[in-house]
Amino acid sequence: MRIGHGYDLHRLEPVAPAGAGRPFVLGGVSFDHDRGPVGHSDGDALLHAVTDALLGALGEDDIGQLFPDDHPDWDGASSAIFLQEAVERVKRAGYRIANLDATVILEAPKIGPRKSELRQRLSELLGIPVESVNLKGKTHEKVDAVGEGRAVEVHVVTLLVAVGRTD
Repeated sequence: MRIGHGYDLHRLEPVAPAGAGRPFVLGGVSFDHDRGPVGHSDGDALLHAVTDALLGALGEDDIGQLFPDDHPDWDGASSAIFLQEAVERVKRAGYRIANLDATVILEAPKIGPRKSELRQRLSELLGIPVESVNLKGKTHEKVDAVGEGRAVEVHVVTLLVAVGRTD
């Protein structure tokens, strides 16, 4: 068994042309919101944290080393590309994803109304049953940049098991 932890934080700014924010995407799902992440790719903090959790469980380079934020190929790229690479690395290493537990810390938009959709999308991207994906939404109670709506923060933990194991 291997356990991985992933973390990501992105600054949120007004969406272009009013600011430097990209359209708000979380877990591969688009949200209608006036603020969006500032990032080189699509800025999907949830998929970035999931990718790092998988890579971390394998003891491999992190997302920034594999997909540098100064490389033109990744400018505006879908973060699903990064996650697909991590999932392939898990398979090549002889593991499967047993489960994933994610916490998204964000004042707005609220993820509760779209939690099922987010879990389903993560399930599809990871190739695991939706029952193996947990997602929680939290706030920072108006404290710090996250609490003031100026950032999104994500924590992810995943468990990998060797292929063929039933536990």
